Amino acid sequence: MKLLLDTVTFLWCIQDNAALSKTARESIRDPSNEVWLSAVSAWEISIKNRLGKLPLPAPPAQFVPDQRLAHGFESLALDEDSTLHLTRLPDVHRDSFDRMLICQAIAGSLTIVTPDEQFTHYPVRTLW
Repeated sequence: MKLLLDTVTFLWCIQDNAALSKTARESIRDPSNEVWLSAVSAWEISIKNRLGKLPLPAPPAQFVPDQRLAHGFESLALDEDSTLHLTRLPDVHRDSFDRMLICQAIAGSLTIVTPDEQFTHYPVRTLW
């Protein structure tokens, strides 16, 4: 299975946070699954860090790739095909970062690992 981590899922995973569901944790750790972190999440983390909403132990430019590599996650670039899916999405979710993750999941046939129930209103597979 190809898994795309929601930003909060990535953060909970690298912190080994108890909020991460058992299903999500086991799926992320399953070596038969591909686990991806989107450039969109790196962008969101960078913005929230700069605004003082997300303190990090290192600058985002170092922290995100270091943690991604340490946990064996692949990097998913944002491409034109994914962004063009935006015009086809209903306006259920107002978070622009989450909407882009949904577009990437649709374009790449990925399953999004997220606790956010609003994702289920879109034509995308979710796991939690």
